[in-house]
Formats: sequence, C-alpha cells, structure tokens
Amino acid sequence: MRKKFLSIIILFLFLCGCSLTESFISPRTPASFDKFLEKMFCQEIAENTINLHFTLAHPSNLGITNYEVTLGDFSNSAKTDSNARMENYLATLQQFSKTDLSLEQQVSCEVLSDYFKHQLAMVPFTLYEEPLSPSGGIHAQLPLLFEEYVFYDEGDIKDYLQLLAQVDDYFTQIIDFEKHKAAAGLFMPDYACQSVIDQCKDFVAAADEHFLIKTFNSRIDNFPDLSQEEQEAYIYQNEQLVKIELVKAYQYLGSEMSKLLGCGTNEQGLCYFPDGKNYYEHLVYYYTGCSDDIADIQQAISEQREEDLSAASEVIYENNDFWDSYDKALLKPKDPIATLEELQRDMLLDFPAAPYTTYTINLIDECIADYVAPAYYITAPLDDYSRNSIHISADYDTTSLDYFTTLAHEGFPGHLYQTVMSYAAGQNPARCLTNCGGYVEGWATYVEMLSYQYADIDPNIAYVMQKDQSAMLSLYASTDLGIHYDGWTLDDTITFWKNYGIDNDSVIKQIYEYIVGEPGNYLQYYVGYLEFLDLKEMAMEKYGTNFNEIAFHQALLDIGSAPFHIIEKYFDEFYLY
Repeated sequence: MRKKFLSIIILFLFLCGCSLTESFISPRTPASFDKFLEKMFCQEIAENTINLHFTLAHPSNLGITNYEVTLGDFSNSAKTDSNARMENYLATLQQFSKTDLSLEQQVSCEVLSDYFKHQLAMVPFTLYEEPLSPSGGIHAQLPLLFEEYVFYDEGDIKDYLQLLAQVDDYFTQIIDFEKHKAAAGLFMPDYACQSVIDQCKDFVAAADEHFLIKTFNSRIDNFPDLSQEEQEAYIYQNEQLVKIELVKAYQYLGSEMSKLLGCGTNEQGLCYFPDGKNYYEHLVYYYTGCSDDIADIQQAISEQREEDLSAASEVIYENNDFWDSYDKALLKPKDPIATLEELQRDMLLDFPAAPYTTYTINLIDECIADYVAPAYYITAPLDDYSRNSIHISADYDTTSLDYFTTLAHEGFPGHLYQTVMSYAAGQNPARCLTNCGGYVEGWATYVEMLSYQYADIDPNIAYVMQKDQSAMLSLYASTDLGIHYDGWTLDDTITFWKNYGIDNDSVIKQIYEYIVGEPGNYLQYYVGYLEFLDLKEMAMEKYGTNFNEIAFHQALLDIGSAPFHIIEKYFDEFYLY
C-alpha cells in the first residue's frame, strides 16, 4: 500500500464559539473588506487553541490575547452556531462588489464564499462525517499535534498543559456524536471501530514511557529562562496528565467504542447509505476543489493511467537492457539537508526562487514511528515562515529515488516551498480558514512527479518510475470512486487490482478497508495533480511560444490555494510572462 504523505495542516471546522458581535455597514469599500476579513479571522482562529497555535506564533501581534484555552466544541449547539456564522459570513461577502475590490481581494472573496457555500450545502449530511476514522481521526491526530506543539514562551507551556486536561471532556462530546450516528444507522463498520479501540489500547499500554512524556521533557530541557525547579514542576505536571488524565480519556473512548461494536449497518462504501452518494459528491469537491462530474473525474483518471502505462511500456520496449539498468539505478547517498539543497538548485529551471527561509530536518523518533507517516511537513505559522519542519523516517534508503522524491514532495518544490511562497505573496490570512486539499496535496504530487527529472540517474529510468508512480496513485483514486460512488465490493476491488498485476488479497483488503474509512482522501492527491496538468495544458495552448514554465508556476503560487475553477478564472490576470 502506497505510503500516505501527510502535511500536518490544521483544518478549520467552525465548530466552536460565538458569532461576530459587530455588523459591517456601508460603505462596502476595499478597506472595510480587509477589516471584515481580519475580524472574522481573529474571531475564528481564537476559538480553538490548537488551530490558533499552529497558525500564529505571536497572536498578540494581532490583538489576540485574552483567549479561552480550548480544544473547541463538538456539541450540536456549537455546530448550529457555526452554521449561523457561516451564513452571516457568506451574506456579508456577497454584499461586496468585486469591481470595487483589488485583484487579491476578489480572489479572497470568491475562495471564502465558495468555501462557506459548500460547507453549508453539507450541513444536512453532518452525521455522515467521521471524526474517529482509523487513520486521520481526532484520537490519532491529537497526540501528534501535542508532540509538535512549539513552546514559543512560557504561556504556551501552560496552554499545552490545559489542553491535555481537556481531552476527556472533548472525547465525551465525540462519543455523543458517535451515538447519534449509530442511532441514525450511520455508524462505522466493525473493523474500523475495532481499529479505534485497538489504538486506544495501544495509547494506554504505552503510557508509562509515552512519547508525549519524552518529547515534552526534551522541549522543556531546551527551553530558556526556566529554573531547575520550574522545569521539574512542568515535567511532573505533564507526566501526571499523560499517565492519568490522557489515559483516562483514551480508556473512556475505547470503552465507549466497544459498546458501539455491532451498531454499524454498512461495511462498504458511502453509496450504500441512504444519502451517501449525494454526500460523497459534496465530499469529492471538498477534498479536490474539482467541480467536474464524478463520471468525468473517473474518465480523466482512467485516461491518465492508460497514457502513463503506455508511455512507460514504450520506453522499456525501446531499451533492451532497461531492467538491468533499472536494478542498478541508485543515487549517491546524501543526508536530507544536502538533498533539499540540491533540489532547491535544480528546481530553478522550472520554478521561481523562494525568499530566504530556514527549516529543520528531524528524523522521526522511534517512539512515535508507528503513529505517523514516514514523512511529513509541519506547516509554518503565518507570522513566521522561517519555522519550517520536515520529519522523515530514519529507515529511508538515501540511495533510493523514493527518498529523493519524498523530500521533493515535503520540501522543495513541495509543501514547504508552496507554503513559503503563498505567505510571501501576501495572501489574506483569512484564506487559511478554508481547506483546499486538492490544491495543497495536488501541488505536492505534481511537483513530486516533476522532481524525477532532477534525480541523478538514467533519464529513461526516472521517466518510467514517474509514470509507474502516477499509475499507482491512479489505482487508489479509481478505487476510492469505485467503492464510494459505484458500490464496489471487496471482490470487485480485488478484481480491479488484479487486472494491473497486483494479486495479494490481504494487501488489497487493507486498501479496501482504509478507503472505506477515509473516503476522498486519495482523491486530493491525484485529482489535484490532474488539475494542475490540465492548467498547464490550457496555458501552453493559450500562450503558445509565450508560455513560460517559471511564470506559470509563479501565477499558480500567487493565486494560492483555491478551487480549480477559481484558479482558472483568474489565471490570466496573474500570468506575467
């Protein structure tokens, strides 16, 4: 099963807090538009302390000081308030005339309006959402977010410890939601439920030497201006919270999920639920930012796969000694820093140079290796894009092309580069309240594919490996659509994969169950990638000899994360060749 490359990017779900207390009155000017977005951003970002912390290193610079330390609110009343706020936001945005706004403001207005409109369209499907999916669920992500919680000042340490103490109450709200799902006949399959239960047991079993104790101690040891007594007090408090409060929270979650075993009515795709197909259509747009019909998306994936496989076969056929050379295709071993420096140099043939920034490379500690992807990028805060962090498994073979392209995906010209360039472009902070996974993961996949040509190996081998990787990703994307839209059973999925030479039934079963539990996830990678290919084809046809690769990428980065129909609409105004 292909590795899932993760960027830990906080998603803003608007599940907490109250609405704006002031209405914005005429005149609706560019200045009042900026004021509205700033007020909305500060209001929403302060309602969830984890979102706040990962988004702003210094929230006080925006006047965010006396905020409540909270994990948020998952209650029905909070969701009702959330929907009302989104309706108000959307109504306000629609009162601005785009002709009076700057180009950047027009894009922000359309991106935010589109986001709120589609979030409101998904309100009837609230019980179809799954906060405890086995891989990306809250229970799995919270420990990782706690592990990555940076201590900029002593106040952050205190906030962190308060958040640890709130997990039990937060899980209580989530279990209440899961009970409502069960009562509506929308609860997860038993195999997914059992996976959540097992993860809770693993957390409890590891409590005495948990990575949240080890990583916290390391951060405190390196924190300046704390006395020995203060360090020891914080270390003791964290240890007690992890061993007692967090253990209690995960015991509770596992126990309550055990009681819900057998409540699931569907062990297959979303389309087997009453309104599941309709919900999935909304989910596909949410994940991909692609407004095409499902049938058109399926056809595009299939056509790209056949094109890639045909192109790879042609190169192999024309090179009699291809497989002998393939087996010997290794890179010179380099550490991650050296590899990223090489990528930064080579990418300048196709991409604009990034502003100077710093980053750290961290080998994933063995104490958390079982809980995380083999590589991931931690998004820098908006107000300090020098704080970039890439984590990569110590088990990677540094001579493999997979290692090289993984660093391209996470670093340059992937997630790290895209993040820094979007910040440098001056995009309005309020746009980070939206989630455009198709752009973010699609970009990283798109540049990962381009990075094969930068590797110091036989170009024919790099070409075939890139086509093979694209084809493999397309199999996951087709399977996602097949399971959740067309109703593929496990047997259907096995047959599909065997048509492409993959006949390990056990592995295919794992793929099937993963995709049942994470609908739409693989689509943001592959459909997003295809959308970038389509944009390039459009630009090349339109501009002909005036097409410039660097200018093309600059335009995409300047527009920033957005649904692709919005990118296409504004592309010409950003393309400066």
